[in-house]
Amino acid sequence: MPVATPTRKPAARKPSPRASTPATAATLTLSSKNYSSWSLRGWLLARFVGLAFDEVMLPPDDEDARKELLLLAPSIRVPCLRHDGATVWNTLAIAEYLNETFPKARLWPADRVARAHARAVCGEMNSGFANLRSALPMNLKGRFAKHKIWAGARPDIERIIEIWSDCLARYGGPYLFGSTRGAADAIFAPLATRFQTYDVPLPPACAQYRDTILAMPEMQAWIKDAKLEPEEIELLDMDF
Repeated sequence: MPVATPTRKPAARKPSPRASTPATAATLTLSSKNYSSWSLRGWLLARFVGLAFDEVMLPPDDEDARKELLLLAPSIRVPCLRHDGATVWNTLAIAEYLNETFPKARLWPADRVARAHARAVCGEMNSGFANLRSALPMNLKGRFAKHKIWAGARPDIERIIEIWSDCLARYGGPYLFGSTRGAADAIFAPLATRFQTYDVPLPPACAQYRDTILAMPEMQAWIKDAKLEPEEIELLDMDF
């Protein structure tokens, strides 16, 4: 820390170590921006709270990255946030950590009942919908008009539509829990990209929500970077 030049004025209080921490002291480990729904969730959560961070991109041949992208990882370790001595992985854990660290960002609703509802649907997304993930892998470069959806994925799609419709009607939109975007919107954002990529028909309110998420400046920046990725993973371009 630089030494202050002595003056005759009363000495200013020394800045705390936290105050002198560089703005980019945080890092967020990501895999592919084109294919990784988990990376997108963690990235959006960090952006929503205004955290400055450096991106650490795993190479495409990294074993953990490939397992995560191909849905083979026993536990999702990407993204991984490192901030102020803490190391946090799993998007729900990242959401809780960022909510505690940046409470003014209000990642979760202020109302107790709405907050419980948000955590419940995010937990459902975090641990379920395996058929949808397999049948409609995230691929921001792809566009598959009138894509034939595997029958096993239909109940998952119907459940997502049910969650979105209920939240939008109950809390008034334009985001899932009202006028402020939060953790739930970050957790469900990859579904908006999947529904666009595979031309999934949606009710008007859900289609509007999809478009609202895709139009966010953060999403537009992510999509732009995704389209610049040179590498492709052949298995993720299969027609499931």
